[in-house]
Amino acid sequence: MIAQYAADGIVLGVTLALGAIGLTLTYNILRFANFAHGEFLTFGAYFALVFVSFLAGGQTLGPLTFGWSFLAAIACAVLLTALLALILDWLLYRPLRKSDVAVALVIASFGASLMLRNLVVFVWGSQPEYYTRGIAIAREIMPGVRLSANEIFVVLLTALLMLALHLFLSRTLLGKQMRAVSDNPALAQVTGIDVRRVVRWTWIIGGGLAAVAGVMFGLTVQISPEMGFNLILPMFAAAILGGIGSVYGAVLGGLIIGLAQSLSVPLIGAEYKPAVAFGLMFLILLVYPKGILGEKS
Repeated sequence: MIAQYAADGIVLGVTLALGAIGLTLTYNILRFANFAHGEFLTFGAYFALVFVSFLAGGQTLGPLTFGWSFLAAIACAVLLTALLALILDWLLYRPLRKSDVAVALVIASFGASLMLRNLVVFVWGSQPEYYTRGIAIAREIMPGVRLSANEIFVVLLTALLMLALHLFLSRTLLGKQMRAVSDNPALAQVTGIDVRRVVRWTWIIGGGLAAVAGVMFGLTVQISPEMGFNLILPMFAAAILGGIGSVYGAVLGGLIIGLAQSLSVPLIGAEYKPAVAFGLMFLILLVYPKGILGEKS
C-alpha cells in the first residue's frame, strides 16, 4: 500500500518539478515571483486539448490511450504557451521592470493570473475536460505497485526533459549565459551578454516546461480552469524547499512535495494535502534556511 502511494507521489512530483523549474528560472533571472506561472500550465493543457480535438482519430501507441497526434499536440502547446509567456512579458512585465520596483511585478502577476484564469473559463467553459475517453488500465510493474502506461510515459518524458535542460544549461553557450545573468546581471551585460535575449529565452523555456507539466497533469488527472491555481502553491513550495534559484533544487523539491502529499493521504486524508506541502517546507527550512540545494551562507 505504501509503495503504491509512493509511486503516485512520484508521478505528481515530476509534474510539480517541471512547473517549479519555470518558477525558479523566472526568480533567478528576472528577480520576482511570478504567480501567473500556474496559468501557463492551464493554457498549455487547453492548447493541447484544442489540437487533440482537431487531430482526433488514429491508432493509439501500444498500451497508451493516445497516439502520435497527442505528441504533436504537446509540441504545439509548448510553442503557443511560450508565445503567451513572451506576450505577457512584453505587455506587462517589461514596462514594470523599468520601474525597478519588485513588488509591482508580483502584484501584476496576481492580476495576470486572475485575468488568464477567467479567460480560460470564457473560452473553454468551467467544466473539466479529458484528452481521451479511453480507460488507462493500471498494471502491476512491481510487487504492490500498479501504474498505467500513461503514468509511466509522464515519468519518462519528464526525466528526458530534465536531462535535456541539464545538458542545455551546462553545455551550450546560451545556457552558460543564462547562468551568468542569474549570478550577476550587471556584470553579464558588461561582458557583452545580451540580457534581453536571455530574458526572452527564460520565458520560452519556463513557459514551454509549464505547458508540458499542464498536459501531463491533464493526462493523468483532468483538465480544468482551476488546475494552475491549485498547483501554483505546491510548485512554490517545491522551488523554495529545494532552494529558490536552483534548477536542480526545484526538481528535488517537486519530488519531495509530491511524495509527501501522496503518502499523507492514508494518514490524514486527501483534503489536507496542500497543508502537508507547506508544513514539510517549514520543517526543512528550519534546518536548511535557503533550501536543500540553496546557496550556502
